[in-house]
Amino acid sequence: MPQPILHTERLLLVPLADEHLELEMELDSDPEVLRYLYGRTRTRDEVMESHRRRMELGRRVDGLGYWMASDRAGDFVGLMMLPPLDEPSAAELGYRLARSQWRKGYASEASRELLRHGFETAGQERIVAQTMTVNAGSRAVMEKAGLRYQRTFFPDYPPIPGSEEGEVEYAITRAEWFARTPEGGAG
Repeated sequence: MPQPILHTERLLLVPLADEHLELEMELDSDPEVLRYLYGRTRTRDEVMESHRRRMELGRRVDGLGYWMASDRAGDFVGLMMLPPLDEPSAAELGYRLARSQWRKGYASEASRELLRHGFETAGQERIVAQTMTVNAGSRAVMEKAGLRYQRTFFPDYPPIPGSEEGEVEYAITRAEWFARTPEGGAG
């Protein structure tokens, strides 16, 4: 199963391709977009290397990978992520939205669709998401999408403001997803 095009009520998610590199550059040139990831903008070389790694990861497990999201008018929304993890049948949910698209509910909407796809189509058993403890916006998205807090941990990475409070991990299992509504995970 190749990585499919996904749709929500307001969004179109197309598999990441080389033609999307400049959109990744746009995202990674906004320090607010990267505030809880790197604490700084990224160089073109860094973005190119990330793009290469994303494309490679997107080929590891059928149906998983990265998507570029746009709204129904065709405006760029952001990068949506569901790459495989090193553990079997597990993936990591992620999202990075252009600042102009914040607070519109797009991250939650896209996350629910990626969870649906991950469990119902790609057959994953567990999906996790991580962010800095202080990233209240991202934590709210995880909760709205149905993930539950699992733990706080302190990875070894260069300090950025707020990193002293650590990272949090949220997760949802396939069984939890299908238990959400009588029709399966659609709710």
